[in-house]
Amino acid sequence: MVHSPDHASFTDATPTVDRVETTARLLHPWPAVIDAGCRVLILGTFPSPASRRFGFYYGNPQNVFWTVLADVLGTAPPVASPDARRAFLLGSRIACWDVLHACTIAGASDASIRDPEPNRFAPLLATAPIGAVFTNGRAATDLFNRLCAGEAGRSATYLPSTSPANRARQARPDFREAWRQVALAAGAGR
Repeated sequence: MVHSPDHASFTDATPTVDRVETTARLLHPWPAVIDAGCRVLILGTFPSPASRRFGFYYGNPQNVFWTVLADVLGTAPPVASPDARRAFLLGSRIACWDVLHACTIAGASDASIRDPEPNRFAPLLATAPIGAVFTNGRAATDLFNRLCAGEAGRSATYLPSTSPANRARQARPDFREAWRQVALAAGAGR
């Protein structure tokens, strides 16, 4: 089963006990960020426990998504609020969502994902002239290209992960260079 970007029955079933994450079947807690002006779609795998607590994409303060994206766009990062980050994305002509609508996952470990249930992308892609789909990390790329590319009518372009688990790669010059593709596709940046 796949799900549309406008499904309204999102719940956050995050089990937490003293911030220890257990393996659980979770549903994606919020809809895609997109409007008719978007030219780029960036996809993660599934929201981390920190993002679910924050209430928006890339909510873990250790994740460099917002600083890297702002850098390649040639602007300041948005303040750490869902509204500011949503406005930043849409103002930069960037849509954001995740590959999975639901999955069984342990904490933030993409390697632990079981029973992945993809989102539906054809309806989302029909709402804006998205010219490029990028995935944040290897797991998102592999899952999208395996589970969603046929339905979406396109494959995704891999970007190295902004997760704290990818610090060694983030220190290399080719990390930011890879992310510059987003700015070029959105028609902005330096």
